[in-house]
Amino acid sequence: MEVKIKRVYDKPDKEDGRRVLVDRLWPRGLTKEKANVDLWLKEIAPSTELRKWFGHDPAKWKEFQKRYKQELKRNHEQVLILKEQVKKGTVTLVFGAKDEQHNEALVLKEMLGN
Repeated sequence: MEVKIKRVYDKPDKEDGRRVLVDRLWPRGLTKEKANVDLWLKEIAPSTELRKWFGHDPAKWKEFQKRYKQELKRNHEQVLILKEQVKKGTVTLVFGAKDEQHNEALVLKEMLGN
């Protein structure tokens, strides 16, 4: 199965498959209709403490990945839910961050083996 990543603010596409929001906070200024999210896994997102520490600072990216992976190891239930979605077909992990090179969706996609 295929796992894609996309900003939640980008236009939804039928090629997205199931759209899973992986942010802890709902994207600012976006209605549920425009977001077109099938599932919101806010508990799979980095903890508030980790998110605030990281602040999308590229210099902290490697350490963020390490800490986030440690959090994911303790979050079996949410990871299992995500893996079940992937078994059903194409999944697009959607996120709100402007930085497309340093965000939790990339870590999740790597964890899923895509």
